[in-house]
Amino acid sequence: MARVLVTGMSGAGKSTLLAAVAQRGFRTVDTDLDGWTQPDGRWDEDRMSALLSRESTIAVSGTVDNQGRFYPQFDHVVLLSAPLDVLLARVRTRTTNPYGRSPAEQDEIRGYVRDVEPLLRRGATVELDGTRPVEELANALEALLSR
Repeated sequence: MARVLVTGMSGAGKSTLLAAVAQRGFRTVDTDLDGWTQPDGRWDEDRMSALLSRESTIAVSGTVDNQGRFYPQFDHVVLLSAPLDVLLARVRTRTTNPYGRSPAEQDEIRGYVRDVEPLLRRGATVELDGTRPVEELANALEALLSR
């Protein structure tokens, strides 16, 4: 059994993928929800440390400045990626998260794809194409969680 971090840009499909894996019975934490991220945009380190110390099989999603500090506690770091035009189209139309609808937020996403995604790619142990069907992505994530 494994601990897996799913990271990537807004609109890559992290929350959708975690929901699909949760439906299969796996424990998941979407750090965009329920106070995992502090006002400064970083994970609550004590809370994340406690979670990872007690869970041997879990999928966590999020993209924050201090996530690299936790990489050693994950068995896999999955970069879920998609082309910029796909990311922007998804954030414009999603109903579960308002981030990405404004032109300023879309410019932020463009900058993150340019500046942050290459850093995420370097830290990832696996990269998955976020344009693949959710069922295929869930199969891949389930395989990682079951190792």
